[in-house]
Amino acid sequence: METVNHKIIKPKIGLLNLAEELDNVSQACRIMGYSRDTFYRYKHAKENGGVQALFDANRRKPNLKNRVDQETEIAVAEYAIEQPAYGQTRAANELRKRGIFISPSGVRSIWLRHNLENFKKRLNLLEEKMAKEGIVLTEAQVQALETKKMDDLASGEIETAHPGYLGSQDTFYVGTLKGVGRVYQQTFVDTYSKIACAKLYTTKTPITAADLLNDKVMPFFEEHHVSILRMLTDRGTEYCGRHDSHDYQLYLGINDIDHTKTKVKSPQQNGICERFHKTILREFYQVFFRKKIYRRVEELQEDLDTWVDYYNNNRTHQGKICCGRTPMETFIEGKNIVKQKVDDLNFAD
Repeated sequence: METVNHKIIKPKIGLLNLAEELDNVSQACRIMGYSRDTFYRYKHAKENGGVQALFDANRRKPNLKNRVDQETEIAVAEYAIEQPAYGQTRAANELRKRGIFISPSGVRSIWLRHNLENFKKRLNLLEEKMAKEGIVLTEAQVQALETKKMDDLASGEIETAHPGYLGSQDTFYVGTLKGVGRVYQQTFVDTYSKIACAKLYTTKTPITAADLLNDKVMPFFEEHHVSILRMLTDRGTEYCGRHDSHDYQLYLGINDIDHTKTKVKSPQQNGICERFHKTILREFYQVFFRKKIYRRVEELQEDLDTWVDYYNNNRTHQGKICCGRTPMETFIEGKNIVKQKVDDLNFAD
């Protein structure tokens, strides 16, 4: 008589042992709740393969006979890199023109096996191949990469090279102060270092958007001899308008700053500023409004300046750029890296 503790074969061995003890297969099957056919199937499996034969067969094991041939699988995987923006149906139709006959579901099955089932994964593999092999991109591949860049920009996933490479600006509604009215905060965040500037206003207009840059942002960057190359905003009226009459657009033009806007009709907002707004709401406004009653915007601005200074110089940040450092430390290091690269280029010339 055998004893096995494995939960899969324990009841099967129990059935066989009970039938041996009772010397009656029908009674053992009735007690254990099995049919005689099941008993004899278990008995036959154990006699031919031992206890291991009583394990259930893995039904998820792939049946290689149902797969396409190796040449077709390679061609489908390579076409996913050649045309990463195509879906499974269009890929199947285009491959048919090349004499490769496969259904859209077959294309998707191959993509799943090669981890290529969505647009982003196909682009990631294209970028890896481009970095390793130095391939020349086709027009379709360049368009796909540009589409991904625009989508990432709209959802707050921004690639930034150095301090001043891209600034992010947004308007935050603070609330209503008694005797003052509505209060808005104009926010600027450097997307590389996360250096932030904030100023309070009682209106939300192009003048206030430009005033933040003129009063706090530009003096800070000029002090550190860093230029702002581009600004990212949403499509609010305080940021968008005619280039020859809109105050904010005029200010960007005078300072030779490019303007990038979030994607049209997209639910995503300016993600970097949104995260900063959540932080300042939780760590500053919700705390200070409980501790003090503000009668003037200037009083609130003083406490805001103190908190922003703490945020920039003492509060550590996470992420692949900050890595546990403060925004100011990240800003200085990034500035020094750029300076070193410029010096190296000048020395090489």
